[in-house]
Amino acid sequence: MSGVSSSQQDVDIDLAGLFRAVWARRTRVLAATVAVTALAFVGANLISPSYKSETRILIEARAPNFTAQQQAGQQSAEPVFDELSIASQVQMLRSVDLIKQVARDLKLYELEEFDPDTNPSALSDLLVLLRLKENPLDMAPEERVLKAFDEKLQVYQVEKSRVIGIQFTSKDPKLSAAIPNAMADVYLSIQSGAKLDSNSDAARWLEPEIANLREKVREAEQKVADYRSSSDLFATSETANFATQQLNDISLELARLRGEKADAEAKAQNVRAALKAGKPTENIDAVAASPVIQSLKQSETDLRRQMSQLSTSLLDGHPQIKAIRAQVTAVREQINTESLRIAAGLEDAAEVAKLRETQLVQQLNVLKADSARAGEVEVGLKDLEREATAQRQLLETYLARYREATTRLDKNASPADARIISQAIEPREQDFPKVLPITIVAALATLILYSVAIMLAELFSGRALSPSATTPVMAGRAEPAFVPATTPEREVEDVPPQPAPVSRRQPAPAAPVKKASRRPVPASLLSEPLDDDAIEAAAVADMIEPEPQDDAFSIASVAGFLMKSRVGIAICISPSGDDGSTATVMLAREIAELGRRVVLIDMTGSACPTRLMAASRSLPGITDLLCGEAAFADTIHRDRLSDAHVIPQGNSDVRRAMSGVDRLSMIADALADAYDLVLIECGPANADGVARMSRSGAHEIVLSAPNPDREELAAIMASFEKVGYSDLILMSETAKPGRQDAVRGAA
Repeated sequence: MSGVSSSQQDVDIDLAGLFRAVWARRTRVLAATVAVTALAFVGANLISPSYKSETRILIEARAPNFTAQQQAGQQSAEPVFDELSIASQVQMLRSVDLIKQVARDLKLYELEEFDPDTNPSALSDLLVLLRLKENPLDMAPEERVLKAFDEKLQVYQVEKSRVIGIQFTSKDPKLSAAIPNAMADVYLSIQSGAKLDSNSDAARWLEPEIANLREKVREAEQKVADYRSSSDLFATSETANFATQQLNDISLELARLRGEKADAEAKAQNVRAALKAGKPTENIDAVAASPVIQSLKQSETDLRRQMSQLSTSLLDGHPQIKAIRAQVTAVREQINTESLRIAAGLEDAAEVAKLRETQLVQQLNVLKADSARAGEVEVGLKDLEREATAQRQLLETYLARYREATTRLDKNASPADARIISQAIEPREQDFPKVLPITIVAALATLILYSVAIMLAELFSGRALSPSATTPVMAGRAEPAFVPATTPEREVEDVPPQPAPVSRRQPAPAAPVKKASRRPVPASLLSEPLDDDAIEAAAVADMIEPEPQDDAFSIASVAGFLMKSRVGIAICISPSGDDGSTATVMLAREIAELGRRVVLIDMTGSACPTRLMAASRSLPGITDLLCGEAAFADTIHRDRLSDAHVIPQGNSDVRRAMSGVDRLSMIADALADAYDLVLIECGPANADGVARMSRSGAHEIVLSAPNPDREELAAIMASFEKVGYSDLILMSETAKPGRQDAVRGAA
């Protein structure tokens, strides 16, 4: 539990006390809960029920029936549905035209639910009469129906999907399902009709465009043909004309002749080189290919074989061998002669090729000039051909689009880019009001709010706040857990308790009280020169009567009286100084033992309560608070020997603090909201100082005089009566032996 604290914790929230306060008022809480529950149940049953139904539509690209274009493998691009597209479809479902068509189809204009202003209530008529409300009948019936329809309609996109939900609320369950389904059907028909209108418009526009393009294509192709014939540009292929083809043929022929000429010249040179060197020529390809050479070669071979056969039986000089050798020599000469002839033939062929080459070169030059001229002319032809090609391609594109548009003129050929995935059905349970949930929520809300109100009242009144443990405290009146070593021990007179004079509300002691000797009385923070009036003092003294009871003015009696009177603030005056201040400290501890929250403010000059109760005299206190040098919570400290709290004297300058003493009453009032009793110990203060501090006379004045003097009490009471305080409470008990030990330990 968190208390109200700044530098240290001062009070805690008593949760048990909060629940006890609620339990103590349980009868009222239960009565209020039952009453509100009954009212909620009756009110929920009196409300006219409404029903809600929903239709869901999936937005997707739907392909039309197969067309020639699709059969050829050319698929059209599907539309892309992004967030903006889905949002646009939602707005389309909320469009006025769609709602009007649904209203006409379902005859909603005839239903009172959609035009309740036709039978206005008396209150509505009165408001219209007083001009506090516009007359709804001034609005067109169609607008009234649309307004009522829009209030009952809800169209939304399902999160992270391409699904659109159509919800409608109506008093008629059948109508709540029929309207979303009708809206979905109208939406699909509008989308499909838009596609049909688009295809029909495209077909109508393409028809004259195609006819115009056909005429342009015919004219462009005719220009190409006329230009070609006038320029003698006869095409032999898609990329060449007649002049170009001739140029290519002659170039190829020229290259072939040059190759043949070179080959013939090389062969002739080879044959002549072999003959000149005396080498056989029959192995040369050009010579070996000659039939004559082949025949001579065969004859030579036969002769050499015969000579080889005869040489085995005949000598070299034999006539047959010589004859055969002569034949071989003749054949060799014929071979050489034939080789020379072949070489001459090759040279002739090379010469012929050279002449042919010269002719072809001349023809090539002529064709080059013709080809150059044809290229220049062909530039204009290509321009005409490009124009004709462009017109032809555009015509083919228009024809394809026209065929596609005409095939989609059928309604089934152009489906909408959406489909219904969930149709609305007639609801069986009402959407509003939910009687049982409303009743339960009303009961729980009443129970919780009433309990919270009681707890808040306890918190604001301070009854649910308890002191927090900031210093170690022993139980009862045991010795203190911490005694500062720097505080000098102070002796307290052990004077037997005797009856003392009291205010006019209490009788006085029976016998005069012996005046005890006292030490010098320290000044109070509120002290001002006392103006003794002997006459009034004597008059007051004569009015004091004896008190037969010995304990009527004890600390316990005064504590009981203050608790019964439920006073919030009590100002304690101690004419005898520290003796009276010590009795006030014992009064605060007595009240704390009774289980009440009490705080003592030390306004004495000697700081006696601070020494007795605070852990250290250097703690921030009332003077620091009045000077604005300490926070409110920083000045409240725990008593060392009880559950009481104390606001010490403080460390700030007393004169500067007393300049803001007018704020002391506000501080005391604020403390009274959190504590059962606020004790302000003023020491030997006079009546004028107390009156200036309290301003109002709603506080109790306790006269703490352990050793009362009859004349002094009479003078004090007379001075207080002059400033408006006619009733004073006398506390004349001195510290008893047990308590005296505690006081000494604290000192």
